Amino acid sequence: MTASVACAESRHAGDPATAVEAEAQALVQQFVGQLKPQLQQAIAEGGPAQATAVCANIAPALMDELSASSGWEVRRVSLQPRNTERAVADSWEREVLERFSAEQTAGTQAQALNYGDTVDGQYRYMQAQGVEPLCLLCHGKELAEPVKKALAEYYPEDSATGYSPGQVRGAISLIDRR
Repeated sequence: MTASVACAESRHAGDPATAVEAEAQALVQQFVGQLKPQLQQAIAEGGPAQATAVCANIAPALMDELSASSGWEVRRVSLQPRNTERAVADSWEREVLERFSAEQTAGTQAQALNYGDTVDGQYRYMQAQGVEPLCLLCHGKELAEPVKKALAEYYPEDSATGYSPGQVRGAISLIDRR
């Protein structure tokens, strides 16, 4: 990797990398801004087990919609994927996730971790997803039985549990396909 995690590399205003990075960051915010309220609503209406359906059905649809409308490929990836069909990190993503985890362990807040780079002629960007209290309902160490049942139904090969607050749970990964 040529730049450091958390995008500490300095760039000048108007630099094309800055513009494309800003576009990637806006897509991440759009995705999170659409998903999080739906998760909160599902929890309020039916508890954490109902939120599992949002992650299983609505999150992939949002990613696909953003990918189709933006020209970017939008994914969520993790070293401990819940969705083994869509969330397994490729080698570049795995390396970035490992660096994010190391930086978080060293004291950097997960939400501050992001990284962008051009790889094989395509700009790639990742934004870490840190574990918030809301996440612990389905990703924590102690899960309620209805959550365990929902996870087994939607994600039979789930490995995305056992997290603590503040840890890097994964990342939103984008590839500029234009």
